[in-house]
Amino acid sequence: MQDTLQRLVAFPERRGMATQVIWNGNDVDGFYTSHLVTGSGRHTQFSHLGKPTNRTFVTRTVADCMIHENKIYREWVVSDNMSLMKQLGLNTDEIAFNMAKEQFDKGFRVTDIGENGRMLGQYPPEMVCDVSIAHTDTEEQCLRWMHEIYNRRMLGKIKEVYAPNVQWHGPLMKELYGTASVTHQTLALIGMIPDGAWLPQHICSNPCDEGGTKVAIRWIIEGHHLGYGELGKPTGKRLFVMGMSHYHIINGKIVDEWVLYDHLALLAQIKLGQMEEA
Repeated sequence: MQDTLQRLVAFPERRGMATQVIWNGNDVDGFYTSHLVTGSGRHTQFSHLGKPTNRTFVTRTVADCMIHENKIYREWVVSDNMSLMKQLGLNTDEIAFNMAKEQFDKGFRVTDIGENGRMLGQYPPEMVCDVSIAHTDTEEQCLRWMHEIYNRRMLGKIKEVYAPNVQWHGPLMKELYGTASVTHQTLALIGMIPDGAWLPQHICSNPCDEGGTKVAIRWIIEGHHLGYGELGKPTGKRLFVMGMSHYHIINGKIVDEWVLYDHLALLAQIKLGQMEEA
């Protein structure tokens, strides 16, 4: 609530418009919902971001909620904060440093122990995907696709499972089209974290009035910043990515994908690791 109030102070004109909700559950056991929200507004007030810039913005957020008796009791939120700060004209490097410094002063440190799901060296990842969290055949199929692409690095699979005219909506408010774009953006992520292991944490789906099925996956990638990309020169620091993906599947093909993770949070993790090293 405190964080929400701070955002309201900074952006009192902001409106959050529901793009879609994918869910499962019932009124006895409770519900799991994945909300994709498009927010727009203007930076008009003094706040934790400093002096108002009066610039407008459009950003996306996904909030996954566990609900029982009409009460949200657990929530995961991913916001495209890097896109927001860039649109406001703010210094993202400075903001990431301040985020890291706040955590560092509280005693938080980077935890870099144990296996991350990918074996060291040139050993391959698990051949078979764990589909125990799936509830339907479509969800199982989607998990297997993503395991092939992200963990086994079978990038040729993208042309098989994505429609030729797929629409891709990604971080930094990117709007791209076609399987080549999906391949490019997938490489951009795994190229930054080449030892990263993709792990799905939750999946749900609903039939869609437009035809086909919409599927929501909450996932993480754990690894190290070992490659070039949108975070700049490799630092070797440990990274933990939490992401949300919404897929629209028609006739066995992904025709629409919304994927969200926050580059600003990743940059702050790098800064925290560098503070600890210093």
